[in-house]
Order: sequence, then C-alpha cells, then structure tokens
Amino acid sequence: MGSRFNQRDQKRKVNKIYNIAITIVSILIVIVAVSIFLSDDGTDSKKATTEPKQVAETEKGKVVDKPSGKEEETDSEKEDAVGDSEAKEEDAEKEDSKATEEDAEEKAEDDANPEKAGDAELVEVEGSGDGNVASTYTSESWKPVGTEQSGEHTTSFEKGSVDWNEMSKAIASGAGIDEGSMKLWWLQNGGSSTTAIGTVSEGDNPKTFRVYIEWVDGSGWKPVKVEELKTNDKR
Repeated sequence: MGSRFNQRDQKRKVNKIYNIAITIVSILIVIVAVSIFLSDDGTDSKKATTEPKQVAETEKGKVVDKPSGKEEETDSEKEDAVGDSEAKEEDAEKEDSKATEEDAEEKAEDDANPEKAGDAELVEVEGSGDGNVASTYTSESWKPVGTEQSGEHTTSFEKGSVDWNEMSKAIASGAGIDEGSMKLWWLQNGGSSTTAIGTVSEGDNPKTFRVYIEWVDGSGWKPVKVEELKTNDKR
C-alpha cells in the first residue's frame, strides 16, 4: 500500500512539473511573439515617422506619393509666380500694341509717299500696239506728288525749273524708281498742256520705262500709265 501511494505521489509531482514547464514555455512563446510583433510595428512606425509622404495631385488627375522632403511652394512664391505671369502678359500686350502702331505708321507713310504708293497693286492693261512695249500697267494707288506752284499752271520743259522737277518726281513715282538714281532720258509733251511723257531707267539697269503723267490742279503731277520698253529708244 505504501509503495503504491508513493508511486502515485511521484506521478503527480512529475505531472505538475510538466504542467508548469508547459505553462512557462507557452508564456515564453507568447512573450516572444508579442516582442516580435511590437518590434515590427515599431519599425514600421519609425519608418512612417522618419519618411512621411504627402499625397499630391498629378497633372493627369491621378494621385501619387510625394516625398515630404520637397518643400511646397509658399504663398509668397505663388504670388511671385502670378506676378511674373501678369508682367509677361503686359509686356506681350505692349509689344503687340507697339507693332500695331508701327504698322499704322508705315501704312500712313506709304500712303503719303507717292513712290511707295506707286509700287502697290499694279494692274496690267492693254497696250497701245507699240512693238517696243513689253507690258503696260496702271494703278489706282498713284497719287499726285504735290506742288509748290500756285495760280494758273503752265507746263515748263526747262530743265531745273520747279515744274520740270515736279514732273521728274511724278515720273519716278510711276516707274517705282528712286528719284536720286533715276536717269531721265527724255521728257516731252503728252499731247496737251496738262500731260507729259518721260522715258527713264534706274542707274546702270537696262530696264527702261515710258511714264505718262498728267497735271491735277492744286495737287501737282500724277502718273497715269507706265510702259515697260523692250529697248531704250531714247538712248
């Protein structure tokens, strides 16, 4: 009897030790698992703290991560950008306005300058049948060149006279030649006291023109027709 009792008591002690050991091992496993979990969570938290990200809207409207290390524009920087944009727009408007004014001034100069006006919108017309004429043209843009003369006009073919000089100016305008480089080969009456015909060329250029002009009271001589000649018949 005593032996059996001892054996049972010993078994109980062994079972108790096993239970305690199992309990301790379980507790250790739980502690280790919790430690690992807390360690991983702390690492993620640290990363999230040291490397936070900010959400920024992309140009296409998608959402992407944007490192917070890149500073956002301050209100002052945005205001400076807006100010620069407005300044550029104002400069562009000023340039456009200036260009428009310059174009208007050039147009006014062209309208006031008979030589420049004579270059515009030339219209080829039927010729007189002269075999030496290559082409004949006229223009509605031609205007009288102005005059210093007053009173009743008398045509003068005296070289160097006021009327002669004004006729030369009108001829240059019709031919589209600079008066300073124009060679006047011939100047004659056009069939009446208010008309004249001049044959001219420019410098050493062999191209020759026969220019018809007429007198406009109070405004001076005006080109009315130009013939481009095949050869200079007044050389």
